[in-house]
Amino acid sequence: MILHISLTLFALLLPALAHRGGKAPPQEPLSPDTDWATRHMAEEHHIANFDPGAFFSLHDYDSSGGWMPDDVRRTYGLDDESARAVSPAKREEVTREVYRLFDADKNGVIEREEWMGACERGVRLPDFGLGPGHHGDDEYEYEIHHFEKFHDENTKEEDLIHPEDIAHFAKHDREEAEAERQEVLNRQAINEANIPQKFRRQ
Repeated sequence: MILHISLTLFALLLPALAHRGGKAPPQEPLSPDTDWATRHMAEEHHIANFDPGAFFSLHDYDSSGGWMPDDVRRTYGLDDESARAVSPAKREEVTREVYRLFDADKNGVIEREEWMGACERGVRLPDFGLGPGHHGDDEYEYEIHHFEKFHDENTKEEDLIHPEDIAHFAKHDREEAEAERQEVLNRQAINEANIPQKFRRQ
């Protein structure tokens, strides 16, 4: 699903990127009193013009028509590695408060109708001070928060020297090395590393 959203957003952004030489179109600065959802859409999705229905659908990750607690946590970026220092109590507070505001029938699911009704009454997603809510995959987050700000389609491999570039590609190297190691183990008839020491020949 994330891949589908990432590919869809990439396809939507491609004409704009090509028109500006690979850089994302400039964003209008957001005012300090901008609500969290608007800031999230601008910073995480580069979308400035949206309605409550579009926001709900974009963040209904399994297209079920309702938000579960996992959807709320993911929207606020609590599943992202950048949020690993967020306490369990704060994570619970986020979910509890969003449900208090939007789950009118208290059934544990925020249905689209509940969301739309609350938005019509002026209810907004709170800003818990956790940032814009990173919830894309690693590639999407790297692309939107680093590559498009500092690089373009003319960037050569040797130009990718920022700490973010180095960390991003080092992670790819580690994943590739692990996949190769696992492939070697998969080809072995018996993986001796999985045999407990007491059963090995001495």
